[in-house]
Amino acid sequence: MALPFFYIDNYDGNEAIILNEETSKHIVQVLRMGTGELINLTDGKGTLIKSEIIYDNKKHCTVEVKSKSQHPKPERNVTIAISLLKNTNRFEWFLEKATEIGVSQIIPLLCERTEKEKFRQDRLQGIVISAMLQSQQCWLPVLHEPTRFEDLPTWKCTNGSNFIAHCIDKEKRPLSHSHISTSSHSLICIGPEGDFTPKEIELALQQHFIPVSLGETRLRTETAGVVAVALLMNN
Repeated sequence: MALPFFYIDNYDGNEAIILNEETSKHIVQVLRMGTGELINLTDGKGTLIKSEIIYDNKKHCTVEVKSKSQHPKPERNVTIAISLLKNTNRFEWFLEKATEIGVSQIIPLLCERTEKEKFRQDRLQGIVISAMLQSQQCWLPVLHEPTRFEDLPTWKCTNGSNFIAHCIDKEKRPLSHSHISTSSHSLICIGPEGDFTPKEIELALQQHFIPVSLGETRLRTETAGVVAVALLMNN
């Protein structure tokens, strides 16, 4: 049986680690784990720490490091710039699934047709951390602050592939084609429910973004985001 995964903000190399109150409570009260049991810790920067509980206090659970290893970054570095959604639950679902798949960076976009601009960094960061732990990964995706679409050129991959998925009936390349992205770094833009405006699409094309389609059906924003990340991670 796999050891339970927990997150620590920073690992300073000490052999004994005092966990924060939230993690301590989950280990001791929820999972009912005690002294002598083993857990995994990660700092989200590739470090995996196998530890043994030596003090099962619900506020200050303490563990002793038994072994540690450094996991390399995933071969595919995928950044997705995706519009915030009016329905917060749907955006949170996207964050969870994209993290599980292995996305590297998430840029919430503010487009002309974005209907909601509220952004609770602490809550959304917690969802990303939980999804990383659930999928037992050691690299935490970077969740950026919301960015205006017109500022997106500053984010584009200079040594990678840049894509924009839109619904306007113009020539587009299927993102599912295995040869479309030969670079290990890629960025894809996904618009709001009402799609990107022609002006936004033209801006992306001027910046040499490649227009792509995600299939024959019309997808919700959050579904399109998950499909795009999955295709780029496996191309």
